Amino acid sequence: MRLSERLDDLIADWLPRQRWFAGKDRGIDETSILTDTELVAGDPALHHVVVAVRQGDTVDRYQIPVGLRRELPGRLEYAAIGRLDWLYVYDAVHDPDLTRVLLENMADNTDVGPLAFRSIGSIDTDLDSLASPTEQSNTSLIYGDTYICKLFRRLTPGINPDLELSRGLVRAGSKHVPALHGWISCDLDGTVSTLAMLSEFLRTGTDGWQLAGTSVRDLYAEADLHADEVGGDFASESERLGAATAEVHRDLVTAFGTSELGADELRAMARQMHARLAETCATVPELAPYAARLGATFDAFAELGEPLAAQRVHGDYHLGQVMRTETGWVLLDFEGEPAKSLEERRTPAHPLRDVAGMLRSYDYAARHLLVNGKAVSGRPEQLEYRAQEWADRNRGAFCRGYAEAGGVDPAAHEVVLRAFEFDKAVYEVMYEARNRPSWLHIPLSSIAALSDLPAPGAAPR
Repeated sequence: MRLSERLDDLIADWLPRQRWFAGKDRGIDETSILTDTELVAGDPALHHVVVAVRQGDTVDRYQIPVGLRRELPGRLEYAAIGRLDWLYVYDAVHDPDLTRVLLENMADNTDVGPLAFRSIGSIDTDLDSLASPTEQSNTSLIYGDTYICKLFRRLTPGINPDLELSRGLVRAGSKHVPALHGWISCDLDGTVSTLAMLSEFLRTGTDGWQLAGTSVRDLYAEADLHADEVGGDFASESERLGAATAEVHRDLVTAFGTSELGADELRAMARQMHARLAETCATVPELAPYAARLGATFDAFAELGEPLAAQRVHGDYHLGQVMRTETGWVLLDFEGEPAKSLEERRTPAHPLRDVAGMLRSYDYAARHLLVNGKAVSGRPEQLEYRAQEWADRNRGAFCRGYAEAGGVDPAAHEVVLRAFEFDKAVYEVMYEARNRPSWLHIPLSSIAALSDLPAPGAAPR
């Protein structure tokens, strides 16, 4: 049975309400079903649907596992898409009665229409799934305490970097990434696109952002203690995380090799940094006092006298992309920045770009509790001092661990690291101004500290 074309209208109404839909700021002009593959027949039924969504000149493709039932149980009402005649239509990722077929097809290396299911080793198929409520651009299904299946909702032609890099790291024997058990792909217009990947579920893992936030809370609760005196000091973990990052970077070189960024490429990158700075200053006047210092850093980067090594990197590295397990730190989600094109995400970069991303994350961890002054009490200048002290301590520990484990020494490449970090902070200023104005103080305060200039609203030194 093929779904009625009227599903287009249901999806067009339902899509903008989904957290993972990327076009919320624009109206939908047209939707069209590209593929409709029946995976489970009967009642309930499961269809895998790929829909094209046109918004102005942009056409994006999304995958939707569509469930069909004559009667929709109460437990699935929140997943409803709508009704077609006598059938309820719903987002089947929330229905464990249907999602087991994904494991079964991967275990059997089955092809169903344009869909290809593949496995690495054996897969336990006798597991129910639970859709994780915490996803943003993707949806993850957790099967028992064994697997996590990430569904890439917005599809990009070509292999997804998360699958590509995970496969390479597993082959290289990396001990800091989850085991990979399988994946699903789809042939769209002659190009294979990654739909999903099945990985080890880290049941003993704790999110790095959560651990760092607990440490910061402990610090703010002890008004008279320094960051190195608090029981929840995070610096030793930061040093271990730095070492794990260096080891993964080394494994990426083993898997994918290296290249080189020459003088012309460095100057082109610096021009992009300057352009982003100019655009952001025009939009966010609060950044203007720091423009000269930022621009000088970008100029110094452009004038580096020697080429830089480049390699595949994580590409969107922060504390929310790592987990601390009982055996050590594990790196996750090698997809890169979702807003960038697949070509940009696959382009080799200098490894200190990842380091800069993590350093920015430490600044956010230190200051996010100060937003609106609701989470902690105290004098603003004292809290800002303590936030910077925590950030400095953990940034230093991370860089020390990274260098001692064989990574590029950040201290010996200060111009490169500072340019990457300033560029990331400028991006954050624009993002916060547009999406979370109350958080704008975080990147601005970080830029001030890195520039050795007064923070916004601070008393003159």
